[in-house]
Amino acid sequence: QVQLVESGGGLVQAGDSLTLSCAASGLALSVYTMGWFRQAPGKDREFVSAEDWNDGKTYYADSVKGRFTIPRDSAKNTVYLQMDSPKPEDTAVYYCNVRYRVVAVVDYWGQGTQVTVSA
Repeated sequence: QVQLVESGGGLVQAGDSLTLSCAASGLALSVYTMGWFRQAPGKDREFVSAEDWNDGKTYYADSVKGRFTIPRDSAKNTVYLQMDSPKPEDTAVYYCNVRYRVVAVVDYWGQGTQVTVSA
């Protein structure tokens, strides 16, 4: 059973840095991508960043490109979201995501961690 445990959220000032962590357990070999989504109050959940475990390519939403990175510690099955120069509009609940793609796409989600960026 896949379990994703996020940590590292909190209050940060605009321009400072924050790192989120997502520790995964129960992963199968057929992981397609692992990454992050976020949901701000009153808005839909949106894609932030992900890594394709098959080729190592990383993907970023335009809104975070150049500011966020998604390093991974394979030995610990942990993925991070390094948030540099966060902005107030980055305030949201951040969710870790693991996606499998075998016959169909299957998503697993963490419980979410709140990030609040003050101006």
